[in-house]
Amino acid sequence: MNILILGSGGREHTLAYKLNQSKQLGQLFIAPGNAGTESLGTNLNLSLSDFDQIKEAVLQHNINMVIVGPEDPLVNGIHDFFLSDIKLKNVAVIGPQKLAAQLEGSKEFAKEFMLRHNIPTAQYQSFTVETLSDGFAFLEKLNPPYVLKADGLAAGKGVVILNDLQEAKAELNAMLSDKKFGAASSKVVIEEFLDGIEMSCFVLTDGKNYLNLPNAKDYKRIGEGDKGLNTGGMGAISPVPFADNEFLTKVQERIVKPTMDGLQKDNISFVGFVFIGLIKVNNEPFVIEYNVRLGDPETEVILPRIKSDLVELFKATADKKLDTFNLEIDERTATTVMLVAGGYPEAYEKGDVITGLDKVTDSLVFHAGTTTKHNQIVTNGGRVLAVTSFGNNFKEALKTSYKNIDKIKFENKNFRSDIGFDL
Repeated sequence: MNILILGSGGREHTLAYKLNQSKQLGQLFIAPGNAGTESLGTNLNLSLSDFDQIKEAVLQHNINMVIVGPEDPLVNGIHDFFLSDIKLKNVAVIGPQKLAAQLEGSKEFAKEFMLRHNIPTAQYQSFTVETLSDGFAFLEKLNPPYVLKADGLAAGKGVVILNDLQEAKAELNAMLSDKKFGAASSKVVIEEFLDGIEMSCFVLTDGKNYLNLPNAKDYKRIGEGDKGLNTGGMGAISPVPFADNEFLTKVQERIVKPTMDGLQKDNISFVGFVFIGLIKVNNEPFVIEYNVRLGDPETEVILPRIKSDLVELFKATADKKLDTFNLEIDERTATTVMLVAGGYPEAYEKGDVITGLDKVTDSLVFHAGTTTKHNQIVTNGGRVLAVTSFGNNFKEALKTSYKNIDKIKFENKNFRSDIGFDL
């Protein structure tokens, strides 16, 4: 089976790594890919927003299945594009259609879905520039901290949490009147702050049946102790130590099952990954958000723990036969630590030479923001590499990751040395 992975980050490198372990794999293509995916398949220089260009590549390379990594193509309707094209409709797409992708594409859509299906989440209201004064009034009714979320996609940067009421009002004004996040913040959801500890659940569904994948916890903030700006993620751990059987049973009964049943009731066709961002408040689970693809860097700890053949898993998804699939999971803990460019998530340099990758032992290194220049691997993004290790517990696994991080060098390398600090 010839497969095309869309995307260029650590998530896509991890997918390529796991797919390569399957005897069922024919040729593998990654678009646009990175320096890490080069050795696992063929990188194609395609734009993820140019569906006609993607169509040409699919037909040219006899591709049977497309796995969509990031959210943008899904929210923009790539699955629908394939279904509506006579030449593409028999190509399997792992990733939901446009309507279903609104679970991530619109915070308001997701909140209304949760409300409709009695899925526990924070109380909220949404506002536009026309109702800005109502937004101010709503903020005045809430207790701090204040949570403001751009309704649309803002590359993981559209959520702001502030303790001061005047700052929250100024931020709401900046998002709505000054279009701080562009079209993404033409509508803003304000919600009550939930105080607890976060984790993520992942479900793979064929539109009818579903499988629970390993859970994970990621670390979003740039600074030690979860301080500083939000990033795309600085590290992750799977499984989550505090998610015991009692808590996971609540998650299953109150959140996962109602979510999957709700998709059926609302006649929303969903084939692919449902990523459920959760918060545990006094041992009760609440949904913070839905994503409609695998998380990054969670993928770098979830997929290495899956022992089953990934091509067979995706084939069962495309054939709506997940109810017959036996998913095998490695019981060990996996951890990953992101190495990022100095300055990230603000301005940072690209093009710095990376050395020491050949010295890494007992860890997997997944490339996120890398490319090849003059036969050298160089930095090409804010999040550069993810160093994943296994252990009998998260401390043991992290020790191996940090040992190998010392061997990898590039200019202004930055990482968090406290992943798992709150566990």
